[in-house]
Amino acid sequence: MESKDKFLNMYRDMVRIRRFEETVSDLFSQDRIRGTTHLYIGEEAVAVGACNAINPDDYITSTHRGHGHCIAKGATLDKMMAELFGKITGYCKGKGGSLHIADLNAGNLGANGIVGGGIPIAVGSGLTAKYKNTGKVTVCFFGDGAANTGAFHEALNLAGVWKLPVIFVCENNLYAMSVPVKEAFPIQDIVERAPAYGMPGVIVDGMDVLAVKEAVEEAAKRARRGDGPTLIECKTYRYLGHSKSDPRAYRTKEEESQWKERDPIKRYKQWLLGNGVTEEEIKKIDEEVEKEIEEAVDFAEKSPYPPLEEITKDVYVEEDFAELERKKGTKVVNGIDEWDGEMRTITYREALNEALREELKRDENVVLMGEDIALYGGAYGVTRGLWQEFGGERVRNTPISEAAIVGCCVGSSITGLRPVGEIMYIDFIGLCMDQLVNQGAKIRYMFGGKARVPMVIRTEGGCGRSSGAHHAQSLESWFLHTPGLKVVMPATPFDAKGLLKAAIREDNPVLFIEHKMIYNSQGPVPPEEYIIPLGVADVKRAGKDVTIIAYSRMLLFALQAAEMLSQEGIEAEVIDPRTLVPLDIDTITESVRKTNRVVIVHEGCKTGGAGAEIGMKIQEEVFDYLDAPIVRLGAADAPVPCSRYLEDNSIPRPETIAEAVRNLLRR
Repeated sequence: MESKDKFLNMYRDMVRIRRFEETVSDLFSQDRIRGTTHLYIGEEAVAVGACNAINPDDYITSTHRGHGHCIAKGATLDKMMAELFGKITGYCKGKGGSLHIADLNAGNLGANGIVGGGIPIAVGSGLTAKYKNTGKVTVCFFGDGAANTGAFHEALNLAGVWKLPVIFVCENNLYAMSVPVKEAFPIQDIVERAPAYGMPGVIVDGMDVLAVKEAVEEAAKRARRGDGPTLIECKTYRYLGHSKSDPRAYRTKEEESQWKERDPIKRYKQWLLGNGVTEEEIKKIDEEVEKEIEEAVDFAEKSPYPPLEEITKDVYVEEDFAELERKKGTKVVNGIDEWDGEMRTITYREALNEALREELKRDENVVLMGEDIALYGGAYGVTRGLWQEFGGERVRNTPISEAAIVGCCVGSSITGLRPVGEIMYIDFIGLCMDQLVNQGAKIRYMFGGKARVPMVIRTEGGCGRSSGAHHAQSLESWFLHTPGLKVVMPATPFDAKGLLKAAIREDNPVLFIEHKMIYNSQGPVPPEEYIIPLGVADVKRAGKDVTIIAYSRMLLFALQAAEMLSQEGIEAEVIDPRTLVPLDIDTITESVRKTNRVVIVHEGCKTGGAGAEIGMKIQEEVFDYLDAPIVRLGAADAPVPCSRYLEDNSIPRPETIAEAVRNLLRR
């Protein structure tokens, strides 16, 4: 039997949530809180029951209606309120706001502005717990609407396959915005989907805090035994609309009244009074909560706004990575010319494989996951042999579930692992765009710099195999517009190995893009360990007449073009950025100051490609040094054709690069 104090604290938290939300509603109406807010009034029993069924160091993931979860997991109302006011004293320094409050110290991995966005992240934290054998569980809160998203299905399936300690708590409040569940589901109960993913499904009265607590306790016991996840459907009701702007015209006043008769706080209060709690004790809690609310509002209003320099702080972990690695005894080199030791010739594929093998040996927190990566080494054999050497806990085959793969990487990275996920083709990256762009790239910033997301997503792109428009695109420019994400595109075996090792050791999310046509290319690579810091460009060929900027496979074409031009007495300097984010503009502009002419080459479509961004930076930095307009060469503004002849001629070739240089020099 639980102690009386435990039961009273549960009542206290339910009242704290109710009064916090009512106060927020009033403040919002007075325009003292801006933005949008999704209130939890009516659903307090779910958050309090679930969070009181787990340990303080267990995890939760939350939803856009996350105030209740955060408070139930131990948040203080003053920091909560300050966050909603956008103040520096808030949990996320005002950068997360109502939709993204997180308290990592309390195990709260964050509320989420994307419906279903937190579900794959919960799977990732579950992977960390299982892999590290911590005994922790994760409670994943989401609404009925999220149960129809792809993230829900992919995440539950992966959790079931790997038997992860995750408790999926669906708060079925009958409406996803205005759409009733009877119109959104072809089944009576959402838990009917649980058996399909190898887990039990439990229905519970979400207006009964003790019933919720009991159900989650049983699920937690099951998870800690190693028996895997559970789906719990809490039948509950939000008294107010989806958000403050929702007039609730889709439901009747009679329906609302019927649910309010089952009010979770009133029901629990009656239970307490019938089990040894006095009216005086209840009244004391109510008064203490009222005072706490008043103090929270006062604290928030008196707190300062974040200083303006906070706008661009916390986007990345900004420590001097290279210096930290040197202190660890790692050889840090910026380019192959700095290496004075032994070399041997290996392929680009072998260099990547060596990097992964060395990092798996070096750090037990490095885990690989992706489709087909175990036995066959992925689509292009990069991980071949690693499963046999390190086993299935370290090298994990996944279902075809791109959102689950990346979301699992996000959740596991913020809870202690260094995952390396593989997306077979960059063309498939749209399937995990939310988890990569809205979750992984933004978490550090939204949480006020209190999270680190040390994950790498490997993928490959580019044409050359007549694969057509769904397997041959160069989409790197999409991600130049994503603050918080680093983008790496090495062209040589030496760079591939050094940059991949650095990416794995980074505390920031990295998109590592390989090119399908250069896996068999060969080059010198040291047998000793080394890393190349991200954000350092390399001068691949010195010259004086023109600067050619190219990366990935186009670098190899640019070098071929430079050799052609050299036979004509034209000496081109070839710069390989290697990382597009961060971009080493200093090395580029130093070259432009010398040559005064620029050709930028990339395999992505010309319009909106990386060349436009690089060219504009050059204009901003060294416009006065340019003797002619910057020339951009990119792929045709068309989907990649399947015909070999059309494909080969849709992208820049060594000959077209050389001709562009000749034309530029004639100007």
